[in-house]
Amino acid sequence: MPPFRVYITWIQLWLIFDTAFSSYSEDQCSWRGSGLSQPPGSVEQIALRCSEGSLDWLYPKGALRLALSPRLPSPAAGPRGAGPGGHITACIRPAEGFGGAQLYLERGGVLELLAGDRPDPARPPGVRCVHRRPEEGVTLFLQATPHQDISRRIAAFRYELRGDWGARPALTSDPVSGGGACRPCNDTEILMAVCTSDFVVRGTIRSVSDDRDLQTSVIRVAASRVFRQKRVLFSGAGRLAKAGEVRTPLSCGVRPGPGSFLFTGRVRFGEAWLGCAPRYRDFRRAYDLAEGAGRIPCELPSD
Repeated sequence: MPPFRVYITWIQLWLIFDTAFSSYSEDQCSWRGSGLSQPPGSVEQIALRCSEGSLDWLYPKGALRLALSPRLPSPAAGPRGAGPGGHITACIRPAEGFGGAQLYLERGGVLELLAGDRPDPARPPGVRCVHRRPEEGVTLFLQATPHQDISRRIAAFRYELRGDWGARPALTSDPVSGGGACRPCNDTEILMAVCTSDFVVRGTIRSVSDDRDLQTSVIRVAASRVFRQKRVLFSGAGRLAKAGEVRTPLSCGVRPGPGSFLFTGRVRFGEAWLGCAPRYRDFRRAYDLAEGAGRIPCELPSD
């Protein structure tokens, strides 16, 4: 009889365990669930309607299809001269130890790999950004990969979406090593970056360090003037120059150099990513010419 009582207790514990981890929580921004509740070979459809959130898929089995459709401002709300064009930028940051699944961007019936099954937490995948037209939407597809032991597998990531109307993308949908993010901005792009960027800072480069695992360079900036920052990225005490860090793809080959620059860009997951960064004298030349011709898209205080 004792073995029978132990057997019943084990069944009860398993039912409790299975119920707890098969359930999921879902709201408009984030989703958390378990592959244990999915029928074999099934694809679970998920829709989230926030500009940022997260997904946690425990014990991945089967597949998930995630449609992201945030309520973003209309292109008409952008600076004058932005025009009717624009794009949605979606950035994905897989969690450290992301594993048990492959993460894809679904584009026109074709799947583009964003993050592979990489269980090594010492080499986490970096941030990936993709750009879509507003009417295209953003759809992600997660496919579980077979493993003998799925108990330690969690496919988790955070996402951010925004409408970048009239702004040049700082990152492309290609791997981070893509050269599109490294080309110099023309005068029109510089002026639009001043209007649409999350931060606009005049400063000098203190140092540059490379992170080859994440394929990024970190630029340490001494800021002499902070024109705008949506988050506190550049700070300092008293009369000391404000300091901050800006990231850019490693392939851009940024190196320390003399002179004053105008740094602009976007904030991704609390980090500043470089957009246009002309020398300050080149920016002032473009700005003064546009102002004299009445074609300036927005005003920036002179210093």
